[in-house]
Amino acid sequence: MRRRERSRQRRERERTEPTFRDLLEEIGVRPSKALGQNFLHDTRIVQRIAEVADLGPDDLVVEVGPGLGILTRELARRAGTVIAVELDTRLADHLRESLELENVRIVEGDILDLNLAELAGKRPYHVVANLPYSVAAAVIEHVLESDHRPGRMVVMVQREVAERIVARPPEMSVLAVAVQFYAVPRIAFRVGPGAFVPRPRVDSAVLRLDINPNPPLSGAERAAFFTLVRAGFSQRRKRLANALADALDLPKSVVGERLTAAGIDPDRRAETLSVEEWLAMQRSFGAHPSEVD
Repeated sequence: MRRRERSRQRRERERTEPTFRDLLEEIGVRPSKALGQNFLHDTRIVQRIAEVADLGPDDLVVEVGPGLGILTRELARRAGTVIAVELDTRLADHLRESLELENVRIVEGDILDLNLAELAGKRPYHVVANLPYSVAAAVIEHVLESDHRPGRMVVMVQREVAERIVARPPEMSVLAVAVQFYAVPRIAFRVGPGAFVPRPRVDSAVLRLDINPNPPLSGAERAAFFTLVRAGFSQRRKRLANALADALDLPKSVVGERLTAAGIDPDRRAETLSVEEWLAMQRSFGAHPSEVD
């Protein structure tokens, strides 16, 4: 049965890929490696993404990088409104001409330059997207750091990026801490290269982020938290106390005292700390980590 299913899937790809390539050629779009453009063509994957997003008829969805609109159509079928943000002018023009869906609005622009509160009209919303590899991490951070965050994000990213985001100690990174500060991430499923035109050289994964409407810190304390995280990871081969002392320009003895007060061994390394331990560290260092009491 598995062999028969794989054969069916291969035949389906062979039918679909030329159609997508022909359409791209027709509208004058050559997939850009610099922009990480790999166009999703597998309708089964599209349906699974929409199912993971768990959308209802009253939901507003922001889609980033709709490309040729295959995911856009499925989102429009399930959600109340879809705002599709496309950077490529030719693709944006094609979508306006080809979609003809009353509940879809095409916005031409760079999501990294847009105010999400203005884009969503300050309404609750969700983000669903097949993100270009080159900007995936930047887009996720931009959305999470917005003053108007979505309820959840369901995004296709490079598998390696997804695994970094859901990592646990001792495999943490700045990206993992930043995302897990705002949200609970999980990998919904993995996707092979055959689902895209052109085929990437890496696997992808669909990531769901359930976002906390009330992050643990705000204002100066949140800024201090991320100052400590960046300082801690600034020299990954060094022990935490040494990395923090160098980055914050503090005496090592002061850093050691503050780490000990937070219940953290100064000899540990940044990648071994959980988000909860970084929060404890921020409480110990205060809102101005570089100041000596």
